[in-house]
Amino acid sequence: MKKMTADIFLVAGGSESRRRGDPLLAGILARIGQARPAVAYIGAASNDNRVFFKWISSLLKKAGAGSVSLAALASRRADRAKARHLLQGADLIFVSGGDVEAGMRVLEQTGFASLLKELHQAGKPFIGLSAGSIMLAQSWVRWADAADDATAGIFPCLGLASLLCDTHAEKEQWEELKTLLQLTGAAEGFGIPAGAALHVTGSGSLHALGKPVRRFTLEKKLVKMRNDLQPD
Repeated sequence: MKKMTADIFLVAGGSESRRRGDPLLAGILARIGQARPAVAYIGAASNDNRVFFKWISSLLKKAGAGSVSLAALASRRADRAKARHLLQGADLIFVSGGDVEAGMRVLEQTGFASLLKELHQAGKPFIGLSAGSIMLAQSWVRWADAADDATAGIFPCLGLASLLCDTHAEKEQWEELKTLLQLTGAAEGFGIPAGAALHVTGSGSLHALGKPVRRFTLEKKLVKMRNDLQPD
């Protein structure tokens, strides 16, 4: 399949996107440049929670989306043929929040991780929210024992965005992202605070939206904060 460009928007979410409309989402949809786009919504990380879907659907429509359809995958009774049809026919795909590991497990077990990679390569734009943003990046961290840092390990995510990130973790000083950088040995990672987003263009350039995005580097096994990415 011929690879084409596809933009990815990694949105933190958090308290600032929970009031009335969301100007950040409206700006993202404007950048995508299609009037009233049809959105396919993936709620694998929240077990296809219907209340959460209705809330996000309302936000997307207020921001300028047209139809917003749930591509249900989490239940054994989910109509996966319908989900595939929705994803293939949508103008953009929205990967919602919840639990990163649970969401990735659903996508891998159902085979939809491969489909999403194919759709991205074919030029389909993606928006991630919170855990959904992390799922669109390369990998994430988990602990076999939450009380024992020595049990930390990494697992792969979709890798549509060739970077590592965390979302709205400023109160925790981005500790999970720092651990992820140390475990992977990656040179750089991004902390997307509440009310901000990171735009990854098809060519790989990065743009902060809404607020500055934190940038961390790993040097001699130490994680250091560098100059933030400033909004355009």
